[in-house]
Amino acid sequence: MERKREEEIRCVEKNSPEYPEKLRCFDDMPERLYVKGKLPDSERPSAAIVGARMCSPYGRIQAFHYAKMLSEAGVQIISGLAWGIDSEGHKGALEGGTPTFAVLGGGADICYPRQNRALYQRIIREQGGVCSEYPPGTQVRKYFFPARNRIISALSDLVLVVEAREKSGSLITAQWALEQGKSVFALPGPVNESLSQGCHRLIYDGAGIAFSPEILLRELGLKCKNKIKSTQKNEIGLASDLNLVYSCLDLRPKSRDFLSQETGLPTEKTASALTELEVMGLVREIGRHYYVKSQN
Repeated sequence: MERKREEEIRCVEKNSPEYPEKLRCFDDMPERLYVKGKLPDSERPSAAIVGARMCSPYGRIQAFHYAKMLSEAGVQIISGLAWGIDSEGHKGALEGGTPTFAVLGGGADICYPRQNRALYQRIIREQGGVCSEYPPGTQVRKYFFPARNRIISALSDLVLVVEAREKSGSLITAQWALEQGKSVFALPGPVNESLSQGCHRLIYDGAGIAFSPEILLRELGLKCKNKIKSTQKNEIGLASDLNLVYSCLDLRPKSRDFLSQETGLPTEKTASALTELEVMGLVREIGRHYYVKSQN
């Protein structure tokens, strides 16, 4: 039985055509990968979603949501199969329909944590895969994870950190990404929560603020499929003044006065249109007289 399990895992040498192109650019990548299932398609966009194992409900929900929306747009999600944010990233990706991939901190035949066995199997069953630089049978070691993180970031076009304490392994992934020339984004959270400190530090140091999945899709040069709903509402149900104001909005906050200048409508008419659009659920006021398009 043990032998059969090992035979399911293949060794991909660095000189093999199957070896990921995104890893070839870096000298510190492993000479071989041990793979179960598939490897990410180097021709398709990829994003790493990483974060705290002991995450909050907010972190779980956001990791799942961001991964699902990216996956629906065709983005491959890369993570480490750990508890918490990693697991939710994989689950969201599976719901979105694009294969997801896990880089492990032990042999590719060893699911860690063991409780994630069903998720491990589902990743492979749904055309994704797991890989490791360690031979089959290699037990997980704490010091394997920092090295594992360099592969996660290298396989990705950008890295999203969702909840991280001030000293977190996820910040190692972010550091690897920066050294590799990849974009790093962090999800903001409550300023009084320790799980937000790592993300806020990244933002302070210049990481992108991931205030919506559309920001990440834009960074990857993709459009969000879920925006179609709002567009259809606009096309079939808005009067001309509402349409004019709505078309000037996006995910960046714009003031009522700015919108009045852009549309050429009087301030009173612009304010009335914004109120009506807000009631319809198409726009949100996020500050006094500042508006953005709703994401739903």
